[in-house]
Amino acid sequence: MDRFDQTTAAQMGAGRSAYTFAAIDLGTNNCRLLVARPAGDGFRVIDAFSRIVRLGEGLVANNRLSDPAMLRTIEALRICAAKVRRNGASRVRAVATEACRRAENGPDFVARALQESGIQLEIIETLEEAQLALTGCAPLYDLPEAGEGFALLFDIGGGSTQVTWLRLVDPSVSGAPPDFTVLGTVSLPCGVVTLSERYDAVENSAGFVSLETYVTICEHVASLLEPFEREYGIASHVAAGRVQMVGTSGTVTTLTGVLLNLPRYIRSRVDGRALTFDELEQGRNKLMALDRSGRAAHPCIGPQRADLVIAGCAVLHAICDAWPVGKLKVADRGLREGILHGLMQDADREAAIAG
Repeated sequence: MDRFDQTTAAQMGAGRSAYTFAAIDLGTNNCRLLVARPAGDGFRVIDAFSRIVRLGEGLVANNRLSDPAMLRTIEALRICAAKVRRNGASRVRAVATEACRRAENGPDFVARALQESGIQLEIIETLEEAQLALTGCAPLYDLPEAGEGFALLFDIGGGSTQVTWLRLVDPSVSGAPPDFTVLGTVSLPCGVVTLSERYDAVENSAGFVSLETYVTICEHVASLLEPFEREYGIASHVAAGRVQMVGTSGTVTTLTGVLLNLPRYIRSRVDGRALTFDELEQGRNKLMALDRSGRAAHPCIGPQRADLVIAGCAVLHAICDAWPVGKLKVADRGLREGILHGLMQDADREAAIAG
């Protein structure tokens, strides 16, 4: 099968307007696709796909991707490939993150995925993962009140949690989002899949949350955050009221849906929404009052996330305790959007060179 490289000489001279773009994000838990066409400085999504594949299932114990997990993932990648072809996307980037980075057979899986689905996966390092997520989420930050401020971005994934510490500066262009400089980033070796597998007693025998295990997970994550805090002194800037926070992950979007009592997940009601930490706690308390069957039945959770969302809440709890900013913005965006922006910028650079 082709690798979707259909670029013509005419397209190379025309910039982003000549292409349809596609971005695939293969994580430890999910396989996600966006197909988009340029629209002004941004893009308009024309197709999308998301499926829970649990590629990292069993990775904690075996340090390898299992055959069932790889089969599930390749089937999802085949669907992505079909959508890419159907929409005529010729500029495509597919990235794989923590599960493939960590697994001994990650490179072998990448080769197999290409052969069986036609999708060329690229295993990216943690720094690039954080930078792509930041590019996707940058429009959600407000201009700093004093012309300069700081921000935190976190992404609670399936196999890891990325935290990025930023300096924000009011740009010279009126109406533009703030300029940012990455001061530091860390990838914590904990995500909703790995924590759920490591702490298999997250639930008691009745299917309710074990508060003892929940607290243990919070303390574990807090210990992983401490070196990052010591290096950058983030808490002092938080205390001075100079820090914004954005969270991009299924955990924060799910909590928002639960808090709002949405009858189904509605992205437009969630993405970009500002929530106080008190509201986050309300959503978490509502969720933790449910047993597993109750979580599985919730329209914003479902059976495939019912056993993972509690671990995500514990990670979020630890982050909020470490840096009590008091409010955050919820991002249903991130890596895929960052990939799309990068692909469009590449097309523009090629056009400038060709012209």
